[in-house]
Amino acid sequence: MIRRQEMATAGDRKPRNADCLIIYSVAGDRAMAEEASSATALAGAAPVHGWRATFPPAQWLGTYQPRWLGHDAVAGMTLAAYAIPVSLAYASLAGLPPQNGIYCYLVGGLLYALFGSSRQLAIGPTSAISMLVGVTVAGLAGGDPARFAAIAALTAVVIAVMCVLAWLLRLSSLVNFISETILLGFKAGAALTIALTQLPKLFGVQGGGDGFFERILVLVGQLPATNFAVLAFGLAALGALLLGEKFLPGRPVALLVVVISIVVLSVTPMAGLGFKVVGALPQGLPEFHLPGLSVRDVDGVVPLAFACLLLAYVESVSAARALAQSHNGAVDPRQELLGLGAANLAAGLFQGYPVAGGLSQSSVNDQAGAKTPLALVFASVTIGLCLMYLTGLLSNLPNVVLAAIVLIAVKGLVDIGALRHLWRVSRYEFGVSMVAFAAVLLLGILKGVIVAVLVSMLLVIRRGARPHVAFLGRIPGTSRYSDLERHPDNESVPGVLVFRVEASLLYFNIEHVRDALWEKIRAATAPLKLVVCDLSTSPTVDLAGARMLAQLQTQLQEAGIGLRLVAAHASVRDILRAEGLDERVGYFGRHVSLADVIDEFQGR
Repeated sequence: MIRRQEMATAGDRKPRNADCLIIYSVAGDRAMAEEASSATALAGAAPVHGWRATFPPAQWLGTYQPRWLGHDAVAGMTLAAYAIPVSLAYASLAGLPPQNGIYCYLVGGLLYALFGSSRQLAIGPTSAISMLVGVTVAGLAGGDPARFAAIAALTAVVIAVMCVLAWLLRLSSLVNFISETILLGFKAGAALTIALTQLPKLFGVQGGGDGFFERILVLVGQLPATNFAVLAFGLAALGALLLGEKFLPGRPVALLVVVISIVVLSVTPMAGLGFKVVGALPQGLPEFHLPGLSVRDVDGVVPLAFACLLLAYVESVSAARALAQSHNGAVDPRQELLGLGAANLAAGLFQGYPVAGGLSQSSVNDQAGAKTPLALVFASVTIGLCLMYLTGLLSNLPNVVLAAIVLIAVKGLVDIGALRHLWRVSRYEFGVSMVAFAAVLLLGILKGVIVAVLVSMLLVIRRGARPHVAFLGRIPGTSRYSDLERHPDNESVPGVLVFRVEASLLYFNIEHVRDALWEKIRAATAPLKLVVCDLSTSPTVDLAGARMLAQLQTQLQEAGIGLRLVAAHASVRDILRAEGLDERVGYFGRHVSLADVIDEFQGR
């Protein structure tokens, strides 16, 4: 280090060969690692076109390093150990046979590895989608288990078709209209709804009821019949899972809990105390076959598929982006549509149901050392071997353990810290979040999704239709202007009213802008001679907005008041000139500023 500092300070002296050898011997490995990391980051940031953009393995296979193979293999086996118990739990939540959840992980990850853009995202069933499928398909299947499974598989195929259409039409940006505020409330409501469906299993009672509050009443009425052996076993499983989550993050603790519970029920007389178990699973890999139904055969499958797609895409892209940021990588939201569609197509054709990329399983995959989507291939191979040779070991798995796994999983959907922050920052946004929360509890997850989407869109429309109109004053001692409402010490210019619309001027908000301006003009205590419109925060003005400004100039002129426009963007100036505004209000090009107009008015 001393030698390196001496060389850095001797600017006119070239280092000798021995000096260079010392430097390279000390820092060579670090420099090579940094160079490789920089090269990887630059490669990830470079745009990819053609078939390589559609087939991501063509992007990472060429730079695959042999030493990564061990990391991907370990991560894949760890993910499989996590996925098997979780998929069994989620399948029961979806109202499907336990093996259907395993099939989702088996085939979904394989297809995502071929078409997904994230290197660490893990694909499988999630709690919210499983619950959504369970409560919705139950009403469509009419109590027929075969029809239930066929509708669930058909939903996954419909999602795949929707994903491909959205990919072709480049609709990936539409998901950005669903605000995080809405998702906070929706996830919290979904977590409570899901948890309530698992509590009867924890207490060893039947449960029942259709809506959230009816389920609470039914559960309270059945509490005197609690099976305390089942409850104690479930609480012990919950405790073990919580401790594992805290002290062994990223480890397949759920698998260990499953193994211990199976051993306990197999070698002790506890099995005779009223425990319900999974039972024998079919041995072997799932068969390929098309769902036995078409879209025309099932009313309501399209809204269900749309709601599942919405949840799956938002959750997948959010998780993929979070993982990519931690690795200085990037995710292609449009390509994620194709990856998600391919995964759901595979799930639908191999007796599964809708899948998504969840943050919990993806974190397991990432923390276990996954370098590329090849980890998903290793996970699928491991799951396939278990299906072929180890299914008999799961027959004594108690359902209460699966309920405990679901309860721990949905705990992460309730972000108390984010809700508290929202309450402190914006009571309005918090109220919007609670609308989504209440919609899920009162209407169910499917209708709650629809309400959340509608509220998000209405929120966007409302903000666009009622932009803030700021009335400006001079900052003391300067020639700059800012909002008088936020800065009452600003100086008003006698005889001049300066306003700025903090949004684009478009057909659906011009009436609000005009009304706000005239209200301010009528409330003026001193006669006005000039109104100045600062367009610096209006990146777009459509034809209706330009005509509103022309009409405003006419009305102000009749009242003996002039109108000037300043700081208009280039495209805005084009449409204003096309409407003849330059002839009516004077020059508003880039060579005149707000301060210039005020100085001209004051005769400076």
